[in-house]
Amino acid sequence: MQPEGPILIVDDEEDIRDLLDLHLRREGFSTLMAANAQQALEVAKRDRPALVVLDLMLPDLSGTEVCRRLRADEATANIPVIMLTAKGEEIDRVVGFEVGADDYVVKASFSMREFVLRVRAVLRRRAAMAPQAPEPEPEGDRLVHGTLEIDVEGHQVYVDDKPVELTATEFRLLMCLATRPSRVQTRGTLLQEVWDQPPDLNTRTVDTHVKRLREKLGSAAAHIKTVRGVGYRFSTDPGS
Repeated sequence: MQPEGPILIVDDEEDIRDLLDLHLRREGFSTLMAANAQQALEVAKRDRPALVVLDLMLPDLSGTEVCRRLRADEATANIPVIMLTAKGEEIDRVVGFEVGADDYVVKASFSMREFVLRVRAVLRRRAAMAPQAPEPEPEGDRLVHGTLEIDVEGHQVYVDDKPVELTATEFRLLMCLATRPSRVQTRGTLLQEVWDQPPDLNTRTVDTHVKRLREKLGSAAAHIKTVRGVGYRFSTDPGS
């Protein structure tokens, strides 16, 4: 099932825009295109695309600033964003995720097949998180481990009774770990369940998100243990 709304491709290189447009249309998606940040912000607010494919290096504003502005505007805050860039350093990925990107693709190392798979995966995740008709919140639907409290239904996290702002992907990652305490979750398992990606995909996505999640959890970060060479596990006792 295709999304309601087009995919907005933002890149100052016409060849890249045309290539992405061609492959997305072949897969049945409708598209919009923008060559700079100003056009992208205007089109996103006017046409409400289902997803934005956003180049990091634009002539007027950086892609990270565009993403930040999309997230800050109530009209565009929930539009998923895939960063598309020539840069592959970890710091660039971290910054992209920090401002609210849902995924990060490096131009030099991705195939069109992988790109389309990532687009579909992001759209599926966002559709699964779409708000449903409100229901009474069941009492006691919370996970509490020391100073860490997770309100499952409310999608809220607290550390030392203070709210922690997590992205939807970070919340899914935390839930995947916290609901299986003491069980090692491989990177492949997390890629499948949190990002809906193939388990053998060669990517640093999991490690980058775990790093950001730990930073946000502060004193409760010790609950997330690294299992060297395998993945991560959630410990109910952060001191163990």
